[in-house]
Amino acid sequence: MLKADHWQSQIYIKGFAGKINSISPDFDKLEAQAIQKMDPKAAGYIVGGAGRQETVANNRSGFASFKIVPRMLRNVEQSDTSATLFGQNFASPFWLCPIGVLEMVHPEADLAVARAAAETGIPYVFSNQSSVPMETCANAMGTAPHFFQLYWSKNRDLVASFVQRAEACGCAGIVLTLDTTLLGWRTMDLDAAYLPFMEGKGIAQYTSDPVFQKMLDAKMQDPNGTPPRPSLSWDLIKGLIKSVNRYPGGSFVQKLRSGRPMAAVQLFVQTYSNPALTWDDLAFLREHTKLPILLKGILHPDDARKALDYGMNGLVVSNHGGRQVDGSISAIEALPDVVAAVDQRVPVIIDSGIRSGADVFKALALGASAVGLGRPYVYGLTLDGQSGVFQVLRHLMTDFELTMRLAGCKSVAEINRECLM
Repeated sequence: MLKADHWQSQIYIKGFAGKINSISPDFDKLEAQAIQKMDPKAAGYIVGGAGRQETVANNRSGFASFKIVPRMLRNVEQSDTSATLFGQNFASPFWLCPIGVLEMVHPEADLAVARAAAETGIPYVFSNQSSVPMETCANAMGTAPHFFQLYWSKNRDLVASFVQRAEACGCAGIVLTLDTTLLGWRTMDLDAAYLPFMEGKGIAQYTSDPVFQKMLDAKMQDPNGTPPRPSLSWDLIKGLIKSVNRYPGGSFVQKLRSGRPMAAVQLFVQTYSNPALTWDDLAFLREHTKLPILLKGILHPDDARKALDYGMNGLVVSNHGGRQVDGSISAIEALPDVVAAVDQRVPVIIDSGIRSGADVFKALALGASAVGLGRPYVYGLTLDGQSGVFQVLRHLMTDFELTMRLAGCKSVAEINRECLM
């Protein structure tokens, strides 16, 4: 992998030869170009947050409240950006956050992201709501590191099946997302009256799962199991066609006659989230996997301490990119208190609002073990598939390494609270 200054030099050398990168290193430009290319409904789902988007804005303004204080004459000719999580050493202190329904922006979806992640050595957290089964992505990544994000459904057998599959395909840990037991009030999606799952998008983990298929068998045999269908319309017909095409196995006619594609969507909607989840349920998950379990969505130090009491192995400080609770505290504001609460006993990862190498540096200085990247890599995927994701990651890795060295630190271990004011 090229060092930061070499990647930067390549950009300038190619520019001298008249070749400009397809992916802008300017995040605002990148976002604008991606939104322009997306279907408006997809753009609302990817870009939008909850309510008045205040939490989305807080995630950015929270970073701006911390200032880097560069130090001089520290000999940063040689540098080391590596970080260690759960006994594994990674080239950079990043991971790719789980983001669902990527087929909305590119046909290769999660598979393109998995390949780009493997190319850079950055861990990828497979989404529970992916467009490609976890086994397919894991196979594409080979020995490259990957995790699995879990949404706890209403069916415990399905939860256990997902976890067992994650273990079998070499995932390094389970990332249990706690902040989405209900969908937030997402105004951009509501304005368009659009939920991609209704078209059978983003449910590949379910339709590829043996327990879900058994649940679907039972549903098909239950005369009262299928809810009433809405009135026939052209939009309904188009949605039905999309759902049938996305359902695995068989010809279009066979799948249509079986009724399983639409029943699968209905079953998913009925079962995918569980607002009755409590701390005591974590024992079930612990019993069903030996993998490290990280709790994602932690913002309060008391919840951080409680996670340790329940034997959890890591935390992800996150507000779901501002998509769940409008007016929430930003992730970076919550980070210092959570870090203090766990006192280095488990890794603490942060996501929500990361847009630059400076953001990464600030998060590490405040005690994060690693930093999660979300929307930016989706924008790269939108614009140029696997290559677009790779370029976004290389831009961020380079931006971070240069920021680290220019701030007077030659390794991640040297980044601490004294680097900020």
